[in-house]
Amino acid sequence: MSETTHDGPVVTSAPASPDEGLTAVQLAAKYGLSVSGARPSLVEYVRQLWDRRHFIIAFSRAKLTAQYSQAKLGQLWQVATPLLNAAVYFFIFGVILNASRGMSKDVYIPFLVTGVFVFTFTQSSVMAGVRAISGNLGLVRALHFPRASLPVSFALQQLQQLLFSMIVLFAVAVGFGHYPDLSWVLIVPVLALQFLFNTGLALIMARAGAKTPDLAQLMPFVMRTWMYASGVMFSIPIMLADKPQWVATVLQWNPAALYMDLMRFALIDDYGSENLPDHVWAVAGGWAVLFALGGFVYFWKAEERYGRG
Repeated sequence: MSETTHDGPVVTSAPASPDEGLTAVQLAAKYGLSVSGARPSLVEYVRQLWDRRHFIIAFSRAKLTAQYSQAKLGQLWQVATPLLNAAVYFFIFGVILNASRGMSKDVYIPFLVTGVFVFTFTQSSVMAGVRAISGNLGLVRALHFPRASLPVSFALQQLQQLLFSMIVLFAVAVGFGHYPDLSWVLIVPVLALQFLFNTGLALIMARAGAKTPDLAQLMPFVMRTWMYASGVMFSIPIMLADKPQWVATVLQWNPAALYMDLMRFALIDDYGSENLPDHVWAVAGGWAVLFALGGFVYFWKAEERYGRG
């Protein structure tokens, strides 16, 4: 800036900006700016998630409806798929490999169908969780919402699918002489504990899958190994009777095996408590709480990184 006087031009400098010398952090604090998509506090995050509960439920229903929309049998595949798997496993393990030893056919078939249906619930929740963020990047980048809504919604979708399948599971149990009694009430807490566990696991896998999309290609092998180690097709205590006791105990205490055995105990008359490990309810509850809380916090810590890069 310059001025002209009788003595000639005089050059003067522009007035200094009041923000000169301030760092970016100081400028943001001065003008009340915040980071776009910054992670809220844990309590605030829970509140935001609760506010989106209607979206979570609607999204899970929409996904469930769309899952088989291109198939002629539609929603019947929700039940047909695990039933066909159970039929294959019965032929291979029950007939050819005699994995049913120690159990009559009236016990083994409901035992097997229950195991397939319940393990599929966990397996589907894990696989949906892996793709919850990486498979919905358009939604994540376009809208602002707590990202945990997606893995929670997918876990809820799998629970709804299991509830449809339970109708067939009840029919199989009754068809082989296991009629409803007071033990069937235990189905409710078993499903609640497994849902909490699955949701926590889906949250963990969602964060891992968001960072490493190739994890979706690896997980089918991991889940297949987990299935074979969880006693879906055979009784762990019977099959490992000639092995050290601690081996059977470790396999029975894995969460997938616990929830299957608790469901079998509730549904099948001749599947008594002698087939369950010690402190089964405490261990099952511990797995559910550990993964639900731990998975939620683990996912929340990376909230501001989802959909970036």
